[in-house]
Amino acid sequence: MEKIPMIKTTQLKPLITFLGKRISKQSLAISLFLALCLNTLFASTIYGATGATIARNTVYALGILLLVTISLSIYLFIVIFQPERF
Repeated sequence: MEKIPMIKTTQLKPLITFLGKRISKQSLAISLFLALCLNTLFASTIYGATGATIARNTVYALGILLLVTISLSIYLFIVIFQPERF
């Protein structure tokens, strides 16, 4: 069984800067990925709380609705308290 090589602390800073540049270029893809991950988390929580009384498609739709509601509330909060940015 081979050992997995460890990352040295001197290699960590260039790695973080490289990942930061890649993330900033692909912000839409990463935000969509995070939204799908959060939707999976919300959907499983809703499905577990309701049991099998609600269909799985409906649970995922409720998860998407929850994500959209949270996103809009954060956006409106920022617009109300920092109008000079918009």
